[in-house]
Amino acid sequence: MMEIFLRQQVFDYVKKTFKSEPEYLWKRFPDYAVFRHKDNRKWFGIVMDISRDKLGLDGSGLVDVLNVKIDDPVYHDALLQQEGILPGYHLNHGNWISILLDGTVGIEQVCDLIDAGYEATAPAKKKRKIRPPKEWIIPANPKFYDVEQAFENSDEIDWKQGNGIKAGDTVYMYLAAPVSTIMYRCKVLETDIPYAYRDDNLTIKALMKIKLEKRYKPERFTFEVLKEEYGIYAIRGPRGIPNSLSAALKR
Repeated sequence: MMEIFLRQQVFDYVKKTFKSEPEYLWKRFPDYAVFRHKDNRKWFGIVMDISRDKLGLDGSGLVDVLNVKIDDPVYHDALLQQEGILPGYHLNHGNWISILLDGTVGIEQVCDLIDAGYEATAPAKKKRKIRPPKEWIIPANPKFYDVEQAFENSDEIDWKQGNGIKAGDTVYMYLAAPVSTIMYRCKVLETDIPYAYRDDNLTIKALMKIKLEKRYKPERFTFEVLKEEYGIYAIRGPRGIPNSLSAALKR
């Protein structure tokens, strides 16, 4: 029942947000549903019911998955470390992912990934179209960069640009272990600042300029709080946030 509910939530979100109805293209697979851009007719999402064993999952029977394209290879690889997200089934594994629609991945993140897939497959003009500002959680690893000291020195810093983030968005910076908490709220001032960096731990293709707006007490939004109160179990790359957490962060 959960899968039927999530499938319908995906259909409702796509219809409301992108004015796209599911298309059923294959008689052999009557439950496979494709979502297209109206202008270039490219697919930006595919819902499929697939045998669990074909996905390498335990158990028997079918499971619904949603396939979307992720342009940013670093974000793509980070997503594949998350439970419930697999390489794209019968698609280009380098760009697409399959998201289990069995409740493993929360509907808020599913919708965020639909947004990313829509943008990744959109025509260039549509990609440049301004969308409403969005809120994100982004990770920061204190082992590699002392962001606390950086914000002591200046309230504006350059940061690795996350996939889908635009100027005008708000980012909440989560400091990874051993800190493990949301520490800062920042406004994105500028994106697509040219930059090229790569080592064994990090690849950066572009930077964004962010401005510090608020500091949070370290004990307020810890990983345990995010997990137990807001259903956030992993922060490995930029991700949207549920409305309840957004409201709490603004108090």
